[in-house]
Amino acid sequence: MLEKINHIGVAVRSLDEAIPFYQDILGMAFKGVEEVAEQKVRVAFFQVGESKIELLEPTGDDSPLAGFLAKNGPGIHHVAYEVADIEAAIGKLVTDGARMIDTVPRNGAHGARIAFIHPKSSNGVLTELCQMDH
Repeated sequence: MLEKINHIGVAVRSLDEAIPFYQDILGMAFKGVEEVAEQKVRVAFFQVGESKIELLEPTGDDSPLAGFLAKNGPGIHHVAYEVADIEAAIGKLVTDGARMIDTVPRNGAHGARIAFIHPKSSNGVLTELCQMDH
């Protein structure tokens, strides 16, 4: 069902402050910034091998990410796994007893269709499924 790690999401307070570390210090290939209005975040992507690092900045105090940062501070927010058929993956997870945040895919960055598994089902790790529109 899972094909590979698509990206690791890292919560940051400011993309402008965080980008130089990943781009200049770590030397990752910067792939640009995109706003995902539906999730109230701005994201910056970096390529590393076949996977990416996604920095996430809240766009307002009402962003769920703002709540995450207030509670946990900056750091790893989620792990995203690529799947070929997101509806089938959601169906299997639900059948197997996983608690889903999204039982219907929604739109994510880069044209991906995404769904999150509740961290209570995944040992405290917010887990994202993403189907890329190749």
